[in-house]
Amino acid sequence: MMDIFSDDVRRNPYPLYDQLRTNSPALRVPPPFDAWMIFDYDSVKWALNDHETFSSRVPAPPWFIFFDPPVHTKLRALISRAFTPGMIANLEPRIKELSRELLDRKTASGEMDLAADFSVPLPTQVIAGMIGIPIEDWPQYKQWSDAILRLSYSRNGDEEAERSRREFTAVTAEMNVYLAGMIEQRRKTPQDDLLTRLIEAEVDGERLSRQEILGFLQLLIVAGQETTTNLINNAVLCLLEHPDQLARLRAAPELLGSAIEEVLRYRSPFQWIMRTPRRDVKVHGQTIPAGKLVLAVIGSANRDPRQFPEAGRFDIGRDPNAHVAFGHGIHFCLGAALSRMEARIALADLLERFPHFELATDEPWEPRKALHVHGPTRLPVRFEVGGRAAAGA
Repeated sequence: MMDIFSDDVRRNPYPLYDQLRTNSPALRVPPPFDAWMIFDYDSVKWALNDHETFSSRVPAPPWFIFFDPPVHTKLRALISRAFTPGMIANLEPRIKELSRELLDRKTASGEMDLAADFSVPLPTQVIAGMIGIPIEDWPQYKQWSDAILRLSYSRNGDEEAERSRREFTAVTAEMNVYLAGMIEQRRKTPQDDLLTRLIEAEVDGERLSRQEILGFLQLLIVAGQETTTNLINNAVLCLLEHPDQLARLRAAPELLGSAIEEVLRYRSPFQWIMRTPRRDVKVHGQTIPAGKLVLAVIGSANRDPRQFPEAGRFDIGRDPNAHVAFGHGIHFCLGAALSRMEARIALADLLERFPHFELATDEPWEPRKALHVHGPTRLPVRFEVGGRAAAGA
């Protein structure tokens, strides 16, 4: 069988998804991965939504998304008291400032690696600032972030996976000590940041423990950065691959929100989400045993032609567009609004500054190392300068 985790397939998994969705909609992947994959929209949505049948307890760090009710319900309610729509909306001026600063550094050169120079540092700095980590500690934060991300670079059972787990354990211990100091500071002198809000959040007399705060911050580092990085990179890839849609967006900038939703569907930043059936379940005639790891392939579900007419067509005006790129049900991504806002600001800046841009290499792009995400590690682009950049803004 074709290696579904090879670079060639991960660069463009969609023809294989189409084939498997039709011929093997419930597929067992043998060891070392040893999991089941489901590909069609209805089955994926079922796995994401039915927490009575599909548990979120999987081999993963003890983050709240990997808990089931009632623990998940309690933790999400507490975190939601801190991670509010108003707090996210208040970040907009800072995100605009960071986007301008990052692009200013490269505008004069006429070329940049969009990933390394823009779409990676933007969400990294947004989240570090949102948490309340001082600028002088950002290099240490970046080291922690890289170590957490490496958890998803390898398959279960291999040496790299074991090294990643050991490194994660060491980083967690470091972060725990650092966080204890930050929490003590915030209790003495509260700040207008996420950490202070997490410390103060209370529901029915309960508060988050230090370990629960640490787990959420680690999750935020992984999900918040990778989602936004890949959303921005994938949007640029989609628009360059479909110049008619790029021209349409330039002519009608009000379609930017709709275009972002189509990128989320067409090139989903996260390709699959893990679940564990609580009992034996039948999926398309196949019995998935209780306790077996299930990968609900949202990247395939979002290309299911039974849900999306002309699913293989990139259409920035697609409506309706009921994709599941951010999950579904009680585990719907808390950071979806933040990721959308960062992408909207970043893409608006790129389109306004650069009246023309193109890929600066003919080489196939290298997929990012995390196996569950979709997007390039590097994205060299060249551009003509225009818009406000020409005025030095």
